[in-house]
Amino acid sequence: MTRTEHIALMATYNQWMNRKVYGAANGLSDEDLIADRGAFFGSILGTLNHLALGDRVWLKRFAEHPAGFAALAPLSALALPPRLNQLAFADIRELSAHRAWLDQIIIDWVQSISEPELDQPLQYHNMAGTPMNKNFHALLVHFFNHQTHHRGQVTTLLTQAGRDVGDTDLLALMD
Repeated sequence: MTRTEHIALMATYNQWMNRKVYGAANGLSDEDLIADRGAFFGSILGTLNHLALGDRVWLKRFAEHPAGFAALAPLSALALPPRLNQLAFADIRELSAHRAWLDQIIIDWVQSISEPELDQPLQYHNMAGTPMNKNFHALLVHFFNHQTHHRGQVTTLLTQAGRDVGDTDLLALMD
């Protein structure tokens, strides 16, 4: 499997898991979604908001790659969040629609990435404004790992709330 094929698999996994997670979350009441469950971002809704905002920040950074990925152009209309712990979407239906939109952008975008582009450095500023210069491929690995990490937290919170997400193994998508 090439690196670009692996990234495409991770994008597909991301979309598949988000559909499962949001499907389970949509069955909960607003009170259950915002209940502080002791997680780093407090609630199910808080953690899902963090994931969407974190993805937005990273995708806007990736849009600055020297390759100029056209699939990321729709993100230019979105503002960067001032904090990654804010409740930008208080309604699960709104957040779910935003998540589906982001996931489709990710799917479309990763199809346009070439192997040589993965080796180029990406210059960006972190949330504190510090300039950074990192390997693009390593940043993509981080991007997908961050999603998996927090979705793992959400699946635990959903289980505690009585909702079963079902199979979460990447193996389900592999030949």
